Amino acid sequence: MPNPADVVICGAGIAGISAAYHLSLARKFKRIVLIDERPPMSFTSDKSTEAYRNWWPGPDGAMIAFMNRSIDLIEEHARQTNNAIHLNRRGYLYATGDPNRIPAFIIAARRAAEQGAGPARVNDYGDAADGADVLTDPALVRKHFPYLTPRAAAVIHARRCGWFSSTELGAHLLEAARAAGVELLNDKVIGVDCAGGRVRGVRLGNGGGLPTGLFVDAAGPFIAEVARYLDLDLPVFSERHTKVAFRDHLGVVPRDAPLIVWTDPQVLDWSDDERAVLAEDDETRWMTEPLPGGAHLRPEGGEGSNILLMLWAYDAQPVPVVAPPEFDLSFPDVVLRGLATMLPGLKAYYGNAPKPMIDGGYYTKTKENRPLIGPLPVEGAFVIGALSGYGIMAAPVAGELLAAHIVGDSLPEYAPAFLLSRHDDPAYRAMMAQWDDTGQL
Repeated sequence: MPNPADVVICGAGIAGISAAYHLSLARKFKRIVLIDERPPMSFTSDKSTEAYRNWWPGPDGAMIAFMNRSIDLIEEHARQTNNAIHLNRRGYLYATGDPNRIPAFIIAARRAAEQGAGPARVNDYGDAADGADVLTDPALVRKHFPYLTPRAAAVIHARRCGWFSSTELGAHLLEAARAAGVELLNDKVIGVDCAGGRVRGVRLGNGGGLPTGLFVDAAGPFIAEVARYLDLDLPVFSERHTKVAFRDHLGVVPRDAPLIVWTDPQVLDWSDDERAVLAEDDETRWMTEPLPGGAHLRPEGGEGSNILLMLWAYDAQPVPVVAPPEFDLSFPDVVLRGLATMLPGLKAYYGNAPKPMIDGGYYTKTKENRPLIGPLPVEGAFVIGALSGYGIMAAPVAGELLAAHIVGDSLPEYAPAFLLSRHDDPAYRAMMAQWDDTGQL
């Protein structure tokens, strides 16, 4: 029999790595084994936009408290590494061209302030490090963000937001975990053995097995598949999200810009001839119809870079997880036109855009877009997953919270909001039934 492991973690994405890191800090386990058939962070974690924010809608403030703690931890890692993770605080800029949405912008900022995101400042723009600046005067919007469309009626500049290098953070956490004794095993978990109602070990693709009493499902887009080894059905689904790296050689978007989001639904800007051709074909007619809000971009790279990362989940719907993901070749043109509504200078690229680089991954999520972190209904089994499109920004606190569940430390107030068992709570279900904004971009 192989030497037993105190803890086995299935999945070496950023969530599994963070779990291993925080469990190693607890110093309560002699052998922690992190298992993945792929190299660490190579399936979805390295496809991230690498952004973070504490600007999260919700009826109870749980996501804001959760993300505030995660950003605390990210900032701590930035200090430990002399900012090798390239952390910034550029903010998120949410823009609308609809004057009727201005009251909703103000209400959202004040609600976020009440829940701990920092003060809401209306038409008082400065250099604050947290909270949000709400500009409702188009003249002020143009003064501070002249590259936005003149149609922009209002913006929210959420301040405790920005981006960082997820690969550097993942490498830092994994290096620290391995230095503390965590083992990384290149193999596939193909089964979990249970007896007497509790975990006894895992079966591996190499034909072997590994005895353990503690098993963590951190399998990213495959958490539901792995949970079925425990005869459990997790309430999750996956969406494919696509990202374009675009060379802005005309300098349309300033390199010091925040992450910018156009929050309004829109109809794309086609010529009459283009619209007629697209409308004739059942497979392309959707490009002429109203599309949801949420088109966003940010500058990418250091000095000398002209790359923009462009995203828009206009086609978000549950899909099977396949490796590698398959992407719609029309996406770059669609997202460019969607972003040109907000940033008219991008229209200069119509018909002569530089060749884009397309990648992306899966957002695996619950219906209300909150993660699953904590014990499963099999003794010794735990889950850390359903981190959707915020896995990079949430991983530090998710790993910390999971470790607290496993070692029996005191839990933060937000912990119950992320348990699998929350879906059995009538009060929770009633609360979320009244809430229709999942915060997903």
